[in-house]
Amino acid sequence: MKLVLATRNQGKVRELTEMLRVEENTKQQIEVISLESYPDAPEVVEDGKTYMENAAKKASVIAEYTSHLTLADDAGLEVDALNGAPGINSKRWAGEDATDAIRIAKLLQALEGVSDRRARFVAAIAVVHPDSAPEIVFGVCEGHIRHAPIGESGFGYDPVFVPDGYNQTFAELGENIKNRISHRAKALEQAIALLHPYLLTL
Repeated sequence: MKLVLATRNQGKVRELTEMLRVEENTKQQIEVISLESYPDAPEVVEDGKTYMENAAKKASVIAEYTSHLTLADDAGLEVDALNGAPGINSKRWAGEDATDAIRIAKLLQALEGVSDRRARFVAAIAVVHPDSAPEIVFGVCEGHIRHAPIGESGFGYDPVFVPDGYNQTFAELGENIKNRISHRAKALEQAIALLHPYLLTL
């Protein structure tokens, strides 16, 4: 069975592919394809008001375009002291073409002098078959923002996010640990259950 990941973000592709691969019940039955295999696929405008709306829209558009089962996610970082920002606009918070380093710099500047650095990563994952409505699940990883970036792994805000129960950032912990405890991992665990009915039809 082919499963299209509705993203061109190679960091997400690596994470999602690896998480699917370790699932004993799915790794031999699912061929994971990213949008790199569909260079002419439409760009989906993420104009929803929630993570779930954006994930469902991306999955639905790409499922219709490819005629394959599609999985899409939308995720963000919510910081308590910033009233939940950058939130759903995490990727665009510092501008459409901002690099991860620029986003992190803006975040740390916004938190300068702030002692309450509680934050969480959240993720919504939508699974859509071309002939069905979206099914959506949600995952959360609580933690805090450190004062300076550290670590080389991951992407996005990983170098400044320390998950609860750890003293290292996602970028220090590496993909093996992150892919077990992250917001996306928690959502994907539920999403895999949504794939099982399709596997049974093979």
